[in-house]
Amino acid sequence: MSLGIPFLLLIFPFFSLGNRATPIVMGMPFSVFWVILWIIITFLIVLILYRIDPDKDEEEAN
Repeated sequence: MSLGIPFLLLIFPFFSLGNRATPIVMGMPFSVFWVILWIIITFLIVLILYRIDPDKDEEEAN
């Protein structure tokens, strides 16, 4: 579920929310910024899920 939300925001019809050439954000068209933003957010979600995974600690101990 956690990774489903960023995925949905990058496909049709939700991508149309960010599919614009203007405004320019940090020197990029908004659509490029939108995709990069969700890649970063997805990475952070995966990192958080990895950190809170209880099985990770058991595997490192063995």
